Amino acid sequence: MALWEYKVAYVDFRGRISTEGSEFIRQPGEHRTAFVRRYLDVLGQESWEVAAVQPLRYETSYFVLKRPAKAAKKEG
Repeated sequence: MALWEYKVAYVDFRGRISTEGSEFIRQPGEHRTAFVRRYLDVLGQESWEVAAVQPLRYETSYFVLKRPAKAAKKEG
């Protein structure tokens, strides 16, 4: 059975993404889609992939991301 690690990101397409206390801010002049793509590119380099998107109101969504969990260390 595959084990997964999850991350939830609050995405405000107007210019801010918040994940577990970390903020990702849109750069001046940056298009909204380019801003979100830049964020996803960073997470993709860390093996995260989008598993689901839950649209909210007013240009915001929750993105649920997942990646394979690292094998637990065997105690012994």
